[in-house]
Amino acid sequence: MRKAVLILGILSAGMLVAWCGHALAPALARPRPVDPRGPLYEWEQVSIQRFKEAAPSVVYITTTEERARDFFGFDVVETPAGAGTGFIWDPQGHVVTNFHVIQGAARAYITLADGSQHEATYVGGAPDKDLAVLQILKPPAKLRPIPIGTSADLQVGQAVLAIGNPFGLDATLTTGVVSALGREIQSVTRRRISGVIQTDAAINPGNSGGPLLDSAGRLIGVNTAIQSPSGASAGIGFAMPVDIVNRVVPQLIARGRLERPDLGFEPLSPRMVERAFGPQKGVMVGKVYRGGAAAQAGLRGVGAEGRRVFPGDLIQAVNGRPVADWDALLDAIEALPLGSTAQLDLERNGQRLRVPIRVEAGRE
Repeated sequence: MRKAVLILGILSAGMLVAWCGHALAPALARPRPVDPRGPLYEWEQVSIQRFKEAAPSVVYITTTEERARDFFGFDVVETPAGAGTGFIWDPQGHVVTNFHVIQGAARAYITLADGSQHEATYVGGAPDKDLAVLQILKPPAKLRPIPIGTSADLQVGQAVLAIGNPFGLDATLTTGVVSALGREIQSVTRRRISGVIQTDAAINPGNSGGPLLDSAGRLIGVNTAIQSPSGASAGIGFAMPVDIVNRVVPQLIARGRLERPDLGFEPLSPRMVERAFGPQKGVMVGKVYRGGAAAQAGLRGVGAEGRRVFPGDLIQAVNGRPVADWDALLDAIEALPLGSTAQLDLERNGQRLRVPIRVEAGRE
């Protein structure tokens, strides 16, 4: 009897719990009330606004390459080659990106922010600067060029925004700061690029060629490379400074190439200099070309008399800016306008001299 009463009590308690749970279910199923958050912080509003303003200027670039389908190459097909980011430079449909994004491509296609895709043609490139310009073949009306800033007054710690298409994910915004200035990276030609911006804004494969913006929404750099053991963002990204971009891109649009100065001499390699004359600081003139800028300036190259070899002029500075190697010398000269005169500080036979040299365009 007691067992029956106990069982009945347990059943009754279970039924009561079940009934209560059933009665409370509608209340438990209701969403919790939303806590008001108030207005967005000012820095959030700035990021949102800058993204809305700049995103229409950023494009997605895809490329294809031609490959033979059969052994004899009679049947040629296009296959996907790569992808990256670019941005609208002007209303005529010129698009700026990295050279390595379109290198080796047979065709390039531009996808605008509205989702429309357009075929593009190659206008010109500067592999040494890892910059290239494409042009949309039939540019739509009302393209929005990106606002241009300057990189001359950047400061470590100021806010930056990067927009791109990492891993094919379009219209992606990342934020960070200028982590360092004056970094060096290597171009696709293995030429050193100096004065590069370092940022911790996440840059991943696919971001290459995209814009790096300041907090005013102006272009201050072109996202170019990362340093990472995994191949993905590790918080160390590099961007080509806009002051270089703004000097190179107009030349690519006008001439299809970067018009570079020709000093009219060939440097002696550092290894040869050290073997022949011991360690030296600067760029030694090896061979002077007849009629060139160096010859007109009276520069002297390496000479020989019998078994004795004489050193050439050792260039140590350009307009007071020290140059340790050939890349540094080219950087200093290329920053000067064509037709101007540069002052070379050099060493000749143990004497220090200052020699003027005219900055002339290279011959085709």
